[in-house]
Amino acid sequence: MPQNNYSVRDVSWYGSRWLFSLFLMELMTHLFYYNAFAISGLWKQLSPMDVFIIGYGVRGFKLHVAKVLFDVALLSIMVTDLSEISVICGIEAPENMPRCINNCYNLESFWKNWHASFNKWLVRYMYIPLGGSQRKLLNIWVIFTFVAVWHDLEWKLLSWAWLTCLFFVPEMILKSLANAFQVESAFGEFIFRELSAVAGAITITCLMVANLVGYVIGLSGINWFISWFLQKEGLPILGGMFITFYVGTKLMFHIDDAKKRRHQH
Repeated sequence: MPQNNYSVRDVSWYGSRWLFSLFLMELMTHLFYYNAFAISGLWKQLSPMDVFIIGYGVRGFKLHVAKVLFDVALLSIMVTDLSEISVICGIEAPENMPRCINNCYNLESFWKNWHASFNKWLVRYMYIPLGGSQRKLLNIWVIFTFVAVWHDLEWKLLSWAWLTCLFFVPEMILKSLANAFQVESAFGEFIFRELSAVAGAITITCLMVANLVGYVIGLSGINWFISWFLQKEGLPILGGMFITFYVGTKLMFHIDDAKKRRHQH
């Protein structure tokens, strides 16, 4: 495998980013109490909107902590590369979070950009041996169950894994249909883009629900959560969140378009 050659400037810049991430993690630890709410069970006394925010905060904090660990691992490889140790040992560490996880509007993109090295390991040693894309619908259940157990043998994590798989199925079906769909007019392209944004908003909502179940409320809190949101007070909040995710997805589309134009030039 070809090795990356890192300059002192590259290492210094990456190290500065890591120090800032570490500082931000410490700041979040001292100022935000998402994990305390989740672990103590105090979320049961809050509204579902508050619980939703706590769930997002818990997941965001965990992802940020993981990024700090990922980055220090890559930074150590970059430092050893300067001394040519990594070239001798054949070490090549990928960027474990090549894309901001808040800039992913579908499940496949999210999981490809989250812990990328582990994702590659799963693809190489589980997904492909299990049949690859030919048995994709079955493979995701096996792989996500393994990932849940790899984290910890806990019902909340298993429910997170199975909910994620459940939400994955319609996304894969819609993607297959979208790939076969040919846009022949500007209006058709507009409709397709709007439907894609709606699908992205639904996906983000599903991802947050799965994380909420897996990391905060557990299986026992699902009925309470759903029943509250289906009440008169909960529907406007649910609608507001969905519109927010829809607008966010459209913004992600524009970011992707800008990147494509930049690469073309």
